[in-house]
Amino acid sequence: MRYTRGVVWAGVVVAALAGTAGCGAEATKKAAEAVSHADTIMAALGRATDRTESQGSAEVKMTTQANGAAPIAMEGTYSWGDGYAYDVRMDTKAAKMETLTRDPSIRALFVDGAYYYDIDPQPSGPLKGKEWMKVDGSAVFGTAGAEAMRGNSGAGSPAASMRGLKYANNVDDLGKETVGGKTTTHYRAVIDKSHMGKYKDALTAGDDTLFGSATGTVDAITMDVWVGPGDLPVRFKEVLGTMTVTMDFEKFSTTADVKAPPAAQTGDVTELMKKAVAAQQQ
Repeated sequence: MRYTRGVVWAGVVVAALAGTAGCGAEATKKAAEAVSHADTIMAALGRATDRTESQGSAEVKMTTQANGAAPIAMEGTYSWGDGYAYDVRMDTKAAKMETLTRDPSIRALFVDGAYYYDIDPQPSGPLKGKEWMKVDGSAVFGTAGAEAMRGNSGAGSPAASMRGLKYANNVDDLGKETVGGKTTTHYRAVIDKSHMGKYKDALTAGDDTLFGSATGTVDAITMDVWVGPGDLPVRFKEVLGTMTVTMDFEKFSTTADVKAPPAAQTGDVTELMKKAVAAQQQ
């Protein structure tokens, strides 16, 4: 089980929120001005959401940091036009996966609710002679959270995170900023537990899941987005408990084709991971 710690980091690095519950409307006169301002912000974010969804995929660079540990950098392709998927590479040492590959960077895929890692064939156990390690999303987010990311919903993708902004109960326009050489408008939104919809169980499960063990209890999500030319996001940042995920969008494109590795070359450690998490709770 030397690989347990590495999978904890790698599996949760791309967590993202896709809200499913509407926000209540503000009805009092006293708040009319605030509501009007919020409506202006939400209209801008709505345009950015529509533009993001229309693209299908993006080349991204991202970093994830949790519990004060060193950040993990990743870069590659995120796709959402035909379900949420990605094909990225990350620093092997930062992800603490040196026991699985001698390559300084490790390729990671997410396809139809499961994570795959390109490893060196191991001498024994479920990864003996295998080129890929598989961890089902249920070992990361629990059964309910994993189901939300399967199929064509796109849940967990950048586009889904943008859709989640419309359920924020607190939004702000923080003004103009230059990001990556582009002029952007910086928006911040907060989504509390009551507005997380069906993803609340996955994001607030505490230490019972790998995600919970890395982030702690998530009572609210703080989401920052920098919207640039063409109403497209240039940078996106989420704070979930003790985890911060920052994603820079390098280039948007049509839906990318990301496929799972051949089953014969894949070793599944999902149940081992679940048992390891359960043992930590005893």
